[in-house]
Amino acid sequence: MRITVQAPAKINLFLDIVGKRSDGYHLVNMVMQSVSLFDEITLTVHDGDGNIRISCTDENIPCDETNTAYKAVKYFFEYAQMPLKDVSVKIKKKIPSQAGMAGGSTDAAAVLFGLNDMLGTGFSNDELAETAEKIGADVPFCIYGGTMTANGIGTILTPLPAMPECYIVAVKPDIQISTKEAYKKSDETGYEQCRSIEPMINAICSGSIKAIGKALYNKFEEVVEVPQAEQIKSRMKEFGADGALMTGSGSVVFGIFEDRSDANDCVDELERHFSNVWLLEPISEGQAIK
Repeated sequence: MRITVQAPAKINLFLDIVGKRSDGYHLVNMVMQSVSLFDEITLTVHDGDGNIRISCTDENIPCDETNTAYKAVKYFFEYAQMPLKDVSVKIKKKIPSQAGMAGGSTDAAAVLFGLNDMLGTGFSNDELAETAEKIGADVPFCIYGGTMTANGIGTILTPLPAMPECYIVAVKPDIQISTKEAYKKSDETGYEQCRSIEPMINAICSGSIKAIGKALYNKFEEVVEVPQAEQIKSRMKEFGADGALMTGSGSVVFGIFEDRSDANDCVDELERHFSNVWLLEPISEGQAIK
């Protein structure tokens, strides 16, 4: 049996860190949005001794038991109370790693989604999300996709109206940002001052790209110094972006455009300086069988 799943990336339209639990998990208020940049996950399942094989087109991604796709296979069969079969997972990467776009999380969600379809287990998205929580905080969102708020440690999800049609220019500068170090710096600043998520929710409900652009916010921009990110944001706004922001703990920066020609011009300019530039659109769902 074989199946291929398209696994979309996400961006954060809003991200605030509001506290830290005693177990080390951080509490967040976020608005997340699926976008049209996809990894392709091909799953092959055979009867066998329960061997899990992971391969990836990005040689920097570990293909052992630490890979989120590997964990997803194990947790799925445990949740389904089925004997583990031989499973091959081939990951064709297009979503950059260490970028704040949930590349590893969406790959794990694709494995859960694909196995559920292939093996006919019939789990709902809510049930898959229950399993997904064990893998990582962003994985449940990647099951559902679309436009959602995320609270708690990022797993309390509430759907919002679909983001209005627009064009999203995304750029990955040639830097790596450690999520662990970024959270450590946020701990040092404390959590007394929190930003209200309501302006972003209201902006999305209004269907106004300009309002969404004004409401963009990411706490990590205040605690992580990324000079290239500020330069990219300024350039995007010069080309007509209604707003620009770093996603997650970085390092990808995105700008939101109402006008496609402005977005195309921005892409042309940024491609002169960066090797990883994408023109994307918001999408209203998560995983999809190819």
